[in-house]
Parts: sequence; structure tokens; C-alpha cells
Amino acid sequence: MKPIKIVLAGQPNVGKSMLINSISKSNLKVGNFSGVTVEKTEVCFEHDCHIFELVDLPGTYSIDGFSKEEMVAKDYLLKSEYDVIVNVIDSTHLQRNLLLTLELLRLNKKVVIALNMDDEAKKEGIFIDVEQFCAILGIKAVKVSAAKKDGIEELLHAIHDVYEAKREEHKIVYNDSIEQEIFHICMFLDQKGFKYNDLSSREVAIRLISEDKGLFKYIHDEPIFLELQPLMINSLNRIYEYYESKNIKEIFKKEDFAIAKGIKTEVVTCKANKQVTLTQKIDSILINKFAGIPIFLFFMWALFQITFELGSIPMDYIDEFFVSLSGAISSFMGEGLIRDVIADGIIPGVGAVVLFLPNIVILYIGIALLETTGYMSRVAFLLDGFFHKFGLHGKSFIPLVTGFGCSVPAYMAARTLKSEKDRLITLFVIGFMSCGARLPVYVLFVGTFFEASNAGNMLFAIYIAGALFGLLMAKLLRLTAFKGKDEPFVMEMPKYRLPTMRLLWFTVSNNAYMYLKKAGTFILAASIVIWVASTYPKNYEMISEYESKIEILEDDVEIAKLELELTQKSLEQSFLGVVGKSTEFMFTPLGFDWRLTVALEAGLAAKEVIVATLGILYNVGVDLDEESSSLQDALKSQIPLPTAVAFIVFVMIYLPCLAASVVFAKEAGGYKYLAYLFVFTTGTAWIMSFIAYNLTKIMI
Repeated sequence: MKPIKIVLAGQPNVGKSMLINSISKSNLKVGNFSGVTVEKTEVCFEHDCHIFELVDLPGTYSIDGFSKEEMVAKDYLLKSEYDVIVNVIDSTHLQRNLLLTLELLRLNKKVVIALNMDDEAKKEGIFIDVEQFCAILGIKAVKVSAAKKDGIEELLHAIHDVYEAKREEHKIVYNDSIEQEIFHICMFLDQKGFKYNDLSSREVAIRLISEDKGLFKYIHDEPIFLELQPLMINSLNRIYEYYESKNIKEIFKKEDFAIAKGIKTEVVTCKANKQVTLTQKIDSILINKFAGIPIFLFFMWALFQITFELGSIPMDYIDEFFVSLSGAISSFMGEGLIRDVIADGIIPGVGAVVLFLPNIVILYIGIALLETTGYMSRVAFLLDGFFHKFGLHGKSFIPLVTGFGCSVPAYMAARTLKSEKDRLITLFVIGFMSCGARLPVYVLFVGTFFEASNAGNMLFAIYIAGALFGLLMAKLLRLTAFKGKDEPFVMEMPKYRLPTMRLLWFTVSNNAYMYLKKAGTFILAASIVIWVASTYPKNYEMISEYESKIEILEDDVEIAKLELELTQKSLEQSFLGVVGKSTEFMFTPLGFDWRLTVALEAGLAAKEVIVATLGILYNVGVDLDEESSSLQDALKSQIPLPTAVAFIVFVMIYLPCLAASVVFAKEAGGYKYLAYLFVFTTGTAWIMSFIAYNLTKIMI
């Protein structure tokens, strides 16, 4: 059975993601379009004895857009093989959405219109005459509500019908000046019997007038071209004269605007609704010029309080599980290299990262709620004036906030910025927004060195400090490397919507899965490498000497001291110790020992590896008079507060992980920018950590 390949196309914020969730009862497949890092969602499912393959294109206002997402959508629509386009439209903004619809119709593909958000349109007193709408355009249209799953079956049946039927020619009528030239060209094509694919002579004429490059290349090698060329020149000149413009694309855009306005007038009925909508009521509070920013800061503060307080509840159980697992494996396997690798390397390293999974999940739930409800767009609008003072564009807010989750999609989100300078400044400061991978480090150090009652506040302060410092760096970049004015801010305000559990589950579970996948693959490998590097080479002469001393002792405390001394000296003489000590001098002014130095260097690969490295290097049971040998106890006994503060500051500022760094280089336009970023972030991190270290020493 040949699957029906369907493309979902629409402008941003029309509810395509929610619609694809409502349509499909199977899991979504998330990947990238071939050759680019733009995300795509695919779904495959069966309906009425047909297999549907859905591809969700990036939101685009026009096929001729210039952002990477818009160019990806254009390339897919023009060059890929598919059966039906489902054009998703926001029913509450019909006229604006029809501008893309008219462009899609000129592709001469099978099209079905999904008039989404019909429930919201009705609430606002907007009613669309679907029969009249279909009659004007000459294509099928179905009212749907992705949020309430209304009209989904009707939409799927419409896709069936359109797929199985012969493609219908759309009924769009242009201005008389254009229609007259279409008529002349059609007459000529019919007289010559010219055919191009399955297009009618009218469709060919419209493509010729709109300067379709593919058709021109084809027809240039045909005998008809010699007679067609002067006819085309005369037709275009008459159109140019009428519109007083020689830009045919702009002429068609004006036509599309007029047609869209006319269709809206014909099919939309608005009932007088003088009531203030719920969105307007909420906006009057949330984007109030006085209360808006404090409310946003309160939301963020509450999110970090919840992240720490709720996240700390399962942490003790997870910690106990991995400690018990390590002990059980040690007892079960007995002495040997394999046991040491698993019990002392893999379990402490991976366990130290998995320990913070609850915090990661809570943070992603909070960010997903803020994004899917439409609140984040309001905050971007709210902070636009504030951002301009620091040389940033209002649209920079979206990638910057995305950076709190992960730097990789944050870098890709910066593509929405049209100005290269605005985009580069945003790319350079995204790293100052602490990603989710840094959260385990913060939670570890905050939970170790600060009171539990104040931990949530400290976590919030770390994130806000990083964000404010990023703004200062943006201002510095605007005044030095990227001089010039930033562009004005224009952004659509989507309506407030309640997020569906399915969409939240998909977003959060996917991020949690990626986090665990990293823990089970990359961090697992890194833990093994770090353990091997911290264990070898062994100084057997020194080991034998200490073992001889231990054998003659009877005092358990003295024995424990010698065992600890042996462990520490073995670490210092290991490969990891040699690397750490060779670079320790650069970090000594910050109060870091070689172990903290190695942890920072390992963090260049992935920030979660910092915790795994510390788990291996520090979790050696230092406090001999206490039963606990957890990593927090070990850190607290060996690291003074000024050093801990400096370490947090360094982690907050320096270069993001390897994956994010590669994406940054691609998005910025070359690896030379990555070199600039390394110098910029590392130098800044060292200076700020030095200041933090010495200020903390003075304060305590």
C-alpha cells in the first residue's frame, strides 16, 4: 500500500504542532531536514486503510522568506515529492494567513485547507462560511479545532478525497490588467497545443507572468519560445505600466493582499462583541508597563524555587540507590579490574548525573508551560525596550530564554533575526544563559554550601546574574565588534492557550530522554575514561609501601587516614593528576585545585561531565568521623566557600558544550567565530571568577 505523503504548511503560531498531535495517535519522530539543522516532525499512521505520512514544515509567512526556516520550507515545497499540502490557517486571522495560501495555490499541488482554532473564532464572534470559502478558492476546506480535536475526522476524509480525485484548478481571479494578459497567453498556448506536466494553459500562463524560473528553463529549449518571448515582454510591460512597478513579485503580493481582503469580506461574518476578551484581560496585567517585568521575575523565581524544592525530594532516594548499587556490585563481583571500573567509575559518574534528572524535568516543564501558553511572546514584547538599551533586538528574547533549556536549539532559534549583527550578538551571549546541563552543577554546589531554606533563592540569583551579565556583554559587543543600530521589533502576539498534556508530555519526555541518553552513552564513556585516567598508571612501589604500613596498624582511624593518603597520592600521580597539575597554575588565583581544574576541562565536552568527574575525584570518604561519604560531604570538607563561589561563576560563563559549540560555529558562519567565542567566554569567566573569589574572601 503506497502511503499518502502529506505536508503541513502554515504561518507561525497557527497550531500546527497541536494539530499534528491531535491527528496522530502514534509517537512523533523528531529529526532534521536533510543537510540542515532545522528541526522537523514526522508522523506515520493508518486511517481508513491508508497509511498517512505527515511532515510538519517550519512556520513561514511566505514561500519567498529569507530566514533558514522559510528557505527550508520553500525548498521542500518546490523540490520534494509529496501528495497533498494541508495548509493550516488561524481562523481568527484569516486575511493574514491567506497570503501564504495564495502562494501555495500557485504551486499547482493538491491542497486542503484546515481552518484551525474554529472554537476561538466563535468565542470572538467570527464565523466563516466554509461553502462560500471553498467556492471562491476552488479547493476543499474544513473547520477544525486542534485543541478540542473537533473536525479531525472530517479533515482526514478530505485528505483522502483530494488525494484520490484529480487535481482541481484553483479559481483565484486577479485584477483585470493581469487577467487580460493571462487570457492572451492562454490563447497563444492553446493555439500551439503547448502542454507542461498536468497544468492547464491558465496555470502555465500565471506561472509565466509570475516569472517561474523552472518553467522558463524548460520552455527556453522549446521551439515555441521564439514566438512566446515577445508576447511575454509586451504582457509584462503592460502590467508594469498599470502598477507603476517593474517588480512582478511585489505586484503579485499586492494582488494577494487585495484578494485575501476580498475573500475575508465575502466569507467572514463578525458578530458585535464589545466584551473584552480573556486574552485582553490577561494582557492588561501581564504586559503592563509597570507590573509586567516584576511578574515575569516572580514566575522565574517561583520556577527555580520549585525546581530545587521538589527536585530535592527524590534526589536522596536516587543517591541511596546508586550508593547501594555500587556496594552490591562490589560485594557480588569481588576484587578485580571490572568491578573497579563499574563500582568506582561508571556508577559514581553516571549516578552523579542521573541524580539531577528530577530538577531537569521540573525546569523543562516550567519552560514548556511558559512557551505553549503564549506567555513567552508577551515577555519578548515587554522586554523589547529594555533589550534595546543593551544593543539587543526584542526577538533575541526567544533564543535567550531557550538557552535556559539547551544552547543547541537556542542557537538555531536565533535564525529569526534578520540582521546579521543582531544575530551574531545574540549568538555570542546565549552561552551566558545557563542551560539545563549546568543545572546539576549549580544544584550540587548550592545544596552543599548554602542552607536548604535559601537554596532556591541562590539558584534563581545564579540564573539572573548570568542573564544580566549576558546583557552587559551584549552592550559591549554592540559598542565594539558589532557597531550599528538594531532593527525595530515586530512580533505576532498569539492568543493564550491551555497546553495539552500530550504536547507537554512530548516536549518534556523528549528532553528527559535526551538527558538520560547522554548519561547512558556519552557520559558513560566519559566516566570510564575519567576513571581510567584517574587510576593509571599505578605506582606499585608506593602502594606496597603503604600496604605494609597499614598491615601493622590496629587503629581503624589511623588505617583510614593512610588509605585516604594513598588514594590522594595515587590520584595526583595518575594521568588525570598530571594533566590537572600541569594546568593548575592558571586556576590557582581562583582557588581551584587540580581536581576542579580537570572537572572544568572535562566540562568542555559536556557540562554534565563536570559532576561525573567530581563524583569520581572527590567522592573518596574524606570525613572519617561521619558515616556519610556522599559527594556533597566530600566537597564541603575540601573546598572553601570562596572557591565554590568562583567555580559556580566560571561554570556559569565559560564555553558551552562541544555539541553546542559546533552548532554555534555553523550558525555564526565559521569556526573562526568559535575561536572568538572561546577567548571571549573563557577570558571573561576567569576575570569574573577571580573577582568573585576575592570578594567572597573579604565578605567572610
